Amino acid sequence: MRVEIFDFELPRELIANQPVSPRDHSRLLDLSEEGKITDRHFYDLPDLLEEGDVLVFNDTKVIPARLFGARGEALVELTLYRPIDDIRWMAFIKNAKRLKPGDEIKFYTDKISAENSDFSAQVIEKQGEEGVLISFNCPPQDLAAKLEQFGFMPLPPYIKRDRPSADSIWYKFNDKENYQTVYAKHEGAVAAPTAGLHFTDDVLKKLRDKGVKEVFLTLHVGAGTFLPVKTEDTKDHKMHAEYGHISEEAAAVINDAKRAGKRIIAVGTTSLRLLESAADEKGVLHPFTGETDIFITPGYKFKMIDMLITNFHLPKSTLFMLVCAVAGTERMKEAYAHAIKEKYRFYSYGDSSILKCVNKI
Repeated sequence: MRVEIFDFELPRELIANQPVSPRDHSRLLDLSEEGKITDRHFYDLPDLLEEGDVLVFNDTKVIPARLFGARGEALVELTLYRPIDDIRWMAFIKNAKRLKPGDEIKFYTDKISAENSDFSAQVIEKQGEEGVLISFNCPPQDLAAKLEQFGFMPLPPYIKRDRPSADSIWYKFNDKENYQTVYAKHEGAVAAPTAGLHFTDDVLKKLRDKGVKEVFLTLHVGAGTFLPVKTEDTKDHKMHAEYGHISEEAAAVINDAKRAGKRIIAVGTTSLRLLESAADEKGVLHPFTGETDIFITPGYKFKMIDMLITNFHLPKSTLFMLVCAVAGTERMKEAYAHAIKEKYRFYSYGDSSILKCVNKI
């Protein structure tokens, strides 16, 4: 399938640089009824769901995986995206051309200079488009604390933040809180499951009071989710693998609901991809622990979901391809044209939508 099919024009000013506050006051484009497009707000979500519906959340927790460092006079910026073991990580590194195996990168903040830093990593191997393998210099049990001290939230590249300094924009926006769902639990993601950022405790309570069920699974979102599709045909694109887990209890709740004719609503493309990875051809969900690199494009028949809650995605991205697979390519192009006309806010800190799945087994 040609990648250019999924291209569209988006005015730069519609890319959200920070979220709406309160979270649930973001807008919600309602595509839950075929042939209709309705403008709502996210706090209206409980009105659209029914008793017995199951919302499937991704409870991964974003770690501060963005680091600023120096190799001598050269400054570099790292985004960790996949752990190899307790101390070695794969990372995407800006200004990596001059790095070579054996080089030491010393990390810094606005309060700790590179010269005075006790936190560093060694370059092990450069792996082309796969990034750079690095090894941190601290004991494995100290790495999480060091990342908390030196790291920043790994915002996508279209959200601009300065390097850390006393008057930096990093400290004017509370990304550590904003770029995390209110139900985040299991640390390991280096990108937020952004569809969940709109949920507040108040919205969750109203959903529970209505009898909507909650199920939590975990997919540790990788930085590969931000990588552009560079091929001309979707069949040539390689997805980065991400680690996921679905418990026996979660699978049982979802299977029972499906047998009872209730709707399964995935909160975000991450939840959807893990559900589809763990489902068999008969539409039965199985417990799952491992990696998935599932790539969903139009023509795919969904086994598990009836609806999807998701943000607005980049042109020609794997995520826009996925939503086109859910609701239909022409339907999504029409919806995005409406969203642009009505000045919806796009991408990770942007507004939300709810889609009806029209391509099911």
